[in-house]
Amino acid sequence: MPPSTLLSCDGCGQLADSVHISRRLERLAWTTRFRPLHIQALLLSGIAPINNSDFLYSANESFRGEAATILQAVQVSAAGKSPESVQTEFQKLGLMLTHVLECPLDETVSPTQAQTLLAKQHPIAITRIRRSLKPKRLLLLSAELLPLVEQFHNVALGCPILPTSGVFLPTSTPSESDLQALRTALVIVPAPAA
Repeated sequence: MPPSTLLSCDGCGQLADSVHISRRLERLAWTTRFRPLHIQALLLSGIAPINNSDFLYSANESFRGEAATILQAVQVSAAGKSPESVQTEFQKLGLMLTHVLECPLDETVSPTQAQTLLAKQHPIAITRIRRSLKPKRLLLLSAELLPLVEQFHNVALGCPILPTSGVFLPTSTPSESDLQALRTALVIVPAPAA
């Protein structure tokens, strides 16, 4: 494919062909369908997963990888439920999952290149969070975000950013204590009475 047919993807910063853009738009439509009106907690991960079964908002019949971990952390069971009912239950909790890089990376992208793309997309993610998503809390999830934690804490998002250092799910197979820390951060603290 000639380089002139490639465009920079606004979701990940990679040079993208029409197939990449089409897949991005499909995932964006899936996600938008289950966006809460008021986002109580925005769960932010680093890089969108390659497989649809790992992508929380996919119409896929099973939840694996990142999607399964998130559902386990928020204690939403997928057993015997359609994907739509699971996603609706997640939405009703006021939760939304998004990624700094909204598109999966090609398998040929090195970890160094991935970190460069994350750093490049960080300001775009901040703008999207501040202007469009406007969550009550931002929870940093994945290990890919570790080099950006300080940068997230140094911007005024208008909401608390948790945890105060590090991320909630530092590995692809988080421990029960990691999941419990995330659950604790998701507990909604009632506003003081006036």
